[in-house]
Amino acid sequence: MSLPPGAANARRVGGGDINEAWRVTLADGATTAFVKTRTDAGPGEYEAEAKGLAWLAEPGALRTPSVLEVGDDYLALEWIEPGRLQAAGSEELGRGLAATHAAGASDFGDPQLGGSRPGLPSRFGSLSLPNEPAADWPSFYAERRLRPLAALARERGALSDPGVRAVERVCERIADLAGPAEPPARLHGDLWGGNVMADTQGRPWLIDPSAYGGHREVDLAMLRLFGAPSERVFAAYAEVAPLTDGWEDRVQLWQLLPLLVHAVLFGGSYPAAAERIALHYAG
Repeated sequence: MSLPPGAANARRVGGGDINEAWRVTLADGATTAFVKTRTDAGPGEYEAEAKGLAWLAEPGALRTPSVLEVGDDYLALEWIEPGRLQAAGSEELGRGLAATHAAGASDFGDPQLGGSRPGLPSRFGSLSLPNEPAADWPSFYAERRLRPLAALARERGALSDPGVRAVERVCERIADLAGPAEPPARLHGDLWGGNVMADTQGRPWLIDPSAYGGHREVDLAMLRLFGAPSERVFAAYAEVAPLTDGWEDRVQLWQLLPLLVHAVLFGGSYPAAAERIALHYAG
């Protein structure tokens, strides 16, 4: 493990499948921090996450932990004492997510989040996906998300040949499948229920982003895939920013992204689920 210089009282805590996570006291002797670390972290990985947290917090609609220190192989964040999301917190999450999406992005992709390293890729677990801006959302989704994942799935044997061909067919049809054009939204990018944390007051915090400019329905679709905190989230979102017609038919189209990520990383039942959805949309 790698911890901030001078850190003390390190105690292992839960922090996901990819990184090690620690509760530590920083060198000032007074600040408690959550530190995530990994010896094989990609170049600029934690810097990009820190930039993403700040970008999501910028509109002032949802909380993210403050970044305390960033190193090449660790990220130290404000310690949030965990609690349970309350009903009011679920509604706050829905409204705040709508406002965060509406704050927008300059492009579909990651034109400015990288700071000194522009164009940093998005990280999904140990996977790295390209984030160069695209002219429109269908192009970005096909060329920066689905095609790279299909190539990885073929390389690692995570999908059958018919499954890979079905994903490629979805890419060919994406302009007809993606629905009405919308401006780029400010996405969390990896918004499953485990990346919504509640504090002791029952309020929501966003953690572990893979932030980029994309289609707002993607965050909502992923939140539905792995167990949303509550249906109150979606009702509150819709009160602020109703979705466009046909959104129900596109939920699984956007869920294809995280299912392909999980198929490549974990196998199990994910390849079959990804293939089923790809075949559905392949036409």
